[in-house]
Amino acid sequence: MALDLNHKSILVTGGTGSFGKKFIQTVLQKFPQVKRLVVFSRDELKQYEVAQLFPTSQYPAMRYFIGDVRDGERLKRACEGVDIIVHAAAMKQVPAAEYNPMECIKTNIFGAENVINAALDCGVKEVVALSTDKAAAPINLYGATKLCSDKLFVAANNMKGSRDLRFSVVRYGNVIGSRGSVVPFFLQQRHSGVLPITHPDMTRFNISLEEGVDLVLYALENAWGGEIFVPKIPSYKITDVAEAIGPNCQQEIVGIRPGEKLHEEMITETDALSTVELAKYYVILPFTPQWDTDKFIAQFAGKRVPAGFHYDSANNDEWLNAAQIREEIRLHVDSNFHV
Repeated sequence: MALDLNHKSILVTGGTGSFGKKFIQTVLQKFPQVKRLVVFSRDELKQYEVAQLFPTSQYPAMRYFIGDVRDGERLKRACEGVDIIVHAAAMKQVPAAEYNPMECIKTNIFGAENVINAALDCGVKEVVALSTDKAAAPINLYGATKLCSDKLFVAANNMKGSRDLRFSVVRYGNVIGSRGSVVPFFLQQRHSGVLPITHPDMTRFNISLEEGVDLVLYALENAWGGEIFVPKIPSYKITDVAEAIGPNCQQEIVGIRPGEKLHEEMITETDALSTVELAKYYVILPFTPQWDTDKFIAQFAGKRVPAGFHYDSANNDEWLNAAQIREEIRLHVDSNFHV
């Protein structure tokens, strides 16, 4: 049965972020009869700015709810009558998390617990939490907190009792053009004639906001509860991003920053023991599922990945070259971009 969000109430934590705005836009376009679309975030200025894009006069389903996922009681109040939670709120800047560790833990771990408790207590039917490639074999605090968050959401399916409720997770890589990422940084820096390169061999996964939203919608439609959905997406070399944006710029090697990996990973070799490959996605199944995994695999015509499989940005089958990266920037970041 195809996904239908018409007449549903949806709450998006972190709804003023890059993902949240694209998700809201997509839902309003695809499901014009959506009952309520609640933006839950703590920054009143960002909420004001989003409300200019999606005013309640034009989109009567929109609601703007000031609150912090750290505040469990406020979150429960926001979740009254909500059918679906998309949990996108996070503290995600790696250097800031390293310098302010408890702030990251409060938002990313305790906030996840509050989302779970609100869903259990308020009659929510489905929760999809956003994760990150940094949660696989993490080496920085941000990745470690998101791994904890993933574990909490997967395990939440074990304590739902008789509730008609499913928790699942989506995990993906760098969103091209997102705030604080390499593409907008290089676009800004190229006018100086020098682009700083952390390491000449560094690679990353690439995904667009649209593909991220599609993954969340896929999870909402297909999750049985406890899965981690991982998209099949291309990689790029950081030097090719520099070549795409500033081909005449000097590339200055500055060294890997604290908490940064040379290559990102989305499925570890241990995760692979319970990973299934579908047409467009991989699915890491829960180690203690509440349902028949063989039936799940059969329904989606999936197959288990081979022994020793792992999925990282260096061993990918699909790569973007400089010309393709330029096209991605024009398509997803700045339509007027030119070299």
